[in-house]
Amino acid sequence: MAAPTHPTMLTATLPSAPAAAAAPALTVAEVYDRHAAMVFRALRALGVPPANLDDAVQDVFIVVHRRLGEFEGRAALTTWLFAIARRVAADHRRRRPAGTQPLAAIAEVADAGVSPERAVAQAQAARAVLAILDTLDPEQREVFVLMELEQLAAPAVAEIVGAPLNTVYSRLRLARQRFEQGVARRAAARAREESP
Repeated sequence: MAAPTHPTMLTATLPSAPAAAAAPALTVAEVYDRHAAMVFRALRALGVPPANLDDAVQDVFIVVHRRLGEFEGRAALTTWLFAIARRVAADHRRRRPAGTQPLAAIAEVADAGVSPERAVAQAQAARAVLAILDTLDPEQREVFVLMELEQLAAPAVAEIVGAPLNTVYSRLRLARQRFEQGVARRAAARAREESP
């Protein structure tokens, strides 16, 4: 008898049909295949150090594996995944040793069709965005990432972060202001460096 494949092992560990009646028809493997990239982006934008991203993604999907049978579909699957990713990111940020820099070793994978100059420019832009995000208050950062980068609607974000809708809008407004200030500071610094 052949050893079970990874997807069949995951499917076999889900609750039986009566317990999973309200669960989505997706397996953990299907959820992973469809949403792993989004979870990775969210964790990175929420401040998980690059060296810990793979572990954080795995942590998210361990929770998904344990809880998928309990998912009732009252919210979108992506909303549920973001809520899990938010908690995992907070845990990883707390575990970061004092004085370490979360951007110390970002490794960007270059697209084969992108020129080396463009790949470097994209990597620098990504580092700049992450550095500015690191200056935001964690609650503002979460709202900014979820609404501006992941394009979630405010009511879904309010549900994920467990805050009133008006609080979400207030955090977004403050985060946008601080982000714009960060962009302006970087532009001014670049102009000073380039001026004779």
